[in-house]
Amino acid sequence: MQLSRDETVEDTARVLSRYLDGLVIRTYSQRLVEEMAKWADIAVINALTDLYHPCQVLSDLMTVKEKRGHMDNMKVAWIGDGNNVAHSWINAAHLLGFELILACPSGYHPLPEVLEDVGENVSVIEDREEAARGADVINTDVWASMGQEDQKARRMKVFQEFQVDQSLVELAKPDVLVMHCLPAHRGEEITAEVIDGPQSVVFDQAENKLHLHQALLEKLLLKE
Repeated sequence: MQLSRDETVEDTARVLSRYLDGLVIRTYSQRLVEEMAKWADIAVINALTDLYHPCQVLSDLMTVKEKRGHMDNMKVAWIGDGNNVAHSWINAAHLLGFELILACPSGYHPLPEVLEDVGENVSVIEDREEAARGADVINTDVWASMGQEDQKARRMKVFQEFQVDQSLVELAKPDVLVMHCLPAHRGEEITAEVIDGPQSVVFDQAENKLHLHQALLEKLLLKE
């Protein structure tokens, strides 16, 4: 890679298109992924950016469908940071039409541009209990994502009231699915009791990343 020597993304994408059948990018910059996709002649897959994490949410949706058989009339509660995974859940709700309620602290809501034109089935509140009440799925993530390590102490204080614990799970439907994209910080965003409990599908969810990502590669590389 010559990007560090000021080669343009356009030129790098064209060269990699001569070498590869597909390119999977995990980076901070959403713009970099979009520029690569614009100039490459091969499949370019967003494996994570600061803005979105679509492959993660595809495997999460696969897990929900595997467990419930469908996603009709589904209520999903997102508890915690309005981060890249939350943004991709917003996109999924917009496309598929299920109800998504995101409970996030003030100042940590999803970005306004991600919420534009998503529809009334997506809402953002600051009450974790209201979000979880009657939910089919409760989902959470770490309070400080990659690149935010310097914010961890402050975030620990802000997010204390947004933990997924057993009392929160009991507000949801009896057969609620509890999800976490891992790695988890037990005792912070989720308790050990919940992640190891009967409603947890966290480790099935982790396994399904393997299967979904294989399927995604097959579809894009074979261009079916």
